[in-house]
This record gives sequence, structure tokens and C-alpha cells, in this order.
Amino acid sequence: MSEVQAIEKSPGILANYVEITKPRLSIVVVFSSIAGYFLGAENYSWITILLLCIGGYFLVGSSNVFNQIIERDRDALMKRTMNRPIPTGRIAANHAWIYGLVMALTGVYLLFLINAATAFFGALSIVLYAAVYTPLKTRTPLCVFVGAFPGAIPYMLGWVAASGDFGIEPGTLFMLQFFWQFPHFWAIGWMLENDYKAGGFKMLPTGATDRGTAIQIVLYTIWTIMVSLIPAFGVTGDLFMTPWSAALILLLGLWFLYYAIKLYKERSNEVARKLMLVSVSYITLIQIIYVVDKFLR
Repeated sequence: MSEVQAIEKSPGILANYVEITKPRLSIVVVFSSIAGYFLGAENYSWITILLLCIGGYFLVGSSNVFNQIIERDRDALMKRTMNRPIPTGRIAANHAWIYGLVMALTGVYLLFLINAATAFFGALSIVLYAAVYTPLKTRTPLCVFVGAFPGAIPYMLGWVAASGDFGIEPGTLFMLQFFWQFPHFWAIGWMLENDYKAGGFKMLPTGATDRGTAIQIVLYTIWTIMVSLIPAFGVTGDLFMTPWSAALILLLGLWFLYYAIKLYKERSNEVARKLMLVSVSYITLIQIIYVVDKFLR
């Protein structure tokens, strides 16, 4: 391909700036916040929902921008990330810093318009993700544990946006998304082991796609299923579910567990990919069932 053709095929400036926010991931995260909001709200405010959507997207997007700035040299070493806007030079790192900072400050401000607690947890998620989780990725597999904290905040953030405080209900939502992240990200780490190694990232708990990692994936999947069923026992305040919904959630959990066990038995990239896709479907369907159950009671 000639240089002229390459320039013609390269994304536009706006497309590059959208790309570094990782829009698909950011939208999924915002979806979980909205699910948490509908679970926690007694009266629904479309202004609050709009602020939560835009502010939440800005916060997640800025975290992704900061992450890519810090990892730009390592991203250039991996097939999966080498064509991102920053390592290819389509966006200068200093421009990305300004962009990320503006997004972060705007996002925190929009969440502050909802209430102070929502703004606090939103800001905390950026700090944990960009300043703690990202640097740890090249140092220790414990980075996944640290990264699970900011990753679990969005679901509970919606409840906090609705209620204005943190209690047993958003705490339960936090726990569910916290434990779910381990099998989800370890499945990704398994599938992309060689790419991560090329970039110098330590994502798997044992450092390899071995029996020890597979066992931990199974264990965290079981804990995720257990936490998902806690609201059925009436011990989580205003967050509870009917037996019918609990049965559906259990079936989804067994579907999730099936692929975790299958990965333990076969230890293949193909099964790891299926587990990753199932994990995404699982958490999305769980959130939908929680909300639908509330409206059908």
C-alpha cells in the first residue's frame, strides 16, 4: 500500500479521539450504571439518567485514555494494540493527556450534579484504574485484583446516584461485579497470553495458562454465582429478588460455570474465548433480570 493510500484509509481526527475512549467497553460500563440506577431509584429522573450516561462515559473514557498513554510503548509491541491512535502517532501523547483530563474533570462535575457520593466514587475509579491498576500490570498478577475495584464501581454507582449513599444494596452489586471480573479477565488473559507477554504484562494469577489458573477461574466463577443469589434470601435491604428470578440467575450461573470447568479440562484458547463471551452475556443478563424482577413484583 502506498503512503497516499495509507493516509486515505486512516481514520479521521474525530474517529481517533472516539477510538481511544474504547466506546464499546465504555457503553457496556455505562449500561451497568444505568441498571444499578433503576434498581435503586424509587422515582426516576431522566436528567439524572442523562448525567449518569454522559458523566459515566466521560469517566470510563478518560480512564481508557490515561491507560493508553501510559502503555503506549508496550501497546506498540502487541498485535492487538499496535494500531491504536497513540502508538501509531495519530494522536500525540500530550494532546491525549489534555483530552483525558478534560473528560475526567467534566465527568466528575456531571456526576457531582447528581450527588457528591456519585462524584466521589467516579473519581476514585479513575485514580484506581489509571494510577494503580495500570502501572501494576507489568509488575504483578495482583493487578487484576486491584483492577477489579474500579471495575466493580459502575454497577453500584448507579444505586448511589439514585439513593445518595452507600449501603448493603450497592455493596452487594459491587461484590457481584467484583468477583465476576476474575474469570472474565483471566479468560481474556488466557486467550491473549502471547500478546500480553510480548508487551510485558502479567495478567494470569500463576503467570501461565496452567492448571492453577484454571482452578482459580472455576473458584471465582462459583463465588460470583453465590453472590448473585444473595438478594434472594432477603438479607440485602431493598435489593431482593423473587424465587423465579433466582432460578433463572442460577441457571445462568451454571452455564457460566460449565465453560469455566470446560476450560479447566481442556485448557485451550478456543474454550477461553467462549468463556469470555459467556461471561459478558452472563453479567449483562444478570443485570437485566435484576431490573425486570423489580418492575414485575
